[in-house]
Amino acid sequence: MTSEIKQVFDKEDVKLRPKERAFDGFFKIDRYRLSHRLFKGGWSQELQRELFVRGDASCVLPYDPVTDQVVLLEQFRIGALNHNQTPWLLELVAGMNDEGETPETVVRREGVEEAGIELGELKPICEYLVSPGGTNEKIYLFCGQVDAKTAKGIHGLEHEGEDIKVHVVSAKQAFEYVSNGRINNAASIIALQWLQLNHELIKSEWT
Repeated sequence: MTSEIKQVFDKEDVKLRPKERAFDGFFKIDRYRLSHRLFKGGWSQELQRELFVRGDASCVLPYDPVTDQVVLLEQFRIGALNHNQTPWLLELVAGMNDEGETPETVVRREGVEEAGIELGELKPICEYLVSPGGTNEKIYLFCGQVDAKTAKGIHGLEHEGEDIKVHVVSAKQAFEYVSNGRINNAASIIALQWLQLNHELIKSEWT
């Protein structure tokens, strides 16, 4: 028999000193000094932590239940450059959440900008922190209904340096890309595994 894990601490159990902006460029880094309560009692020593200030983003896996296909995007990613792989990754439609925008608004906007598609019904998958040891970025993840025949071409905003190629593949092929490591970024893996688990249910609901 398992027992529920009870939450012991919250934000009130952290003592923050004034933060400072350590870097202010295309990305931003804040430097924190803090201490927090310990499980054994008392307080930690003062810690210094740098936080990559990224903000929230929203991603969507466009899925066509009629043809049983998904829409994936291919684009260059600097973070993959020093790994033993191509830095052109297969990913979801995604974008940063601007102030005042809902996650649903973001993915619909990005669907047009990045893939030239109009999304229908949206199914929330989950919300997750990307790497909370070093960044504040939070992802809102969706599956979105789409007509895959409308997805094609090369898209992106030139002034943002975007060069995005649209691919349409069978859901089965996309699941295999996760299994063999061709797709190895978190949002895409989570969304495709969710679709694999809910495949028949989503096909039934959306057809």
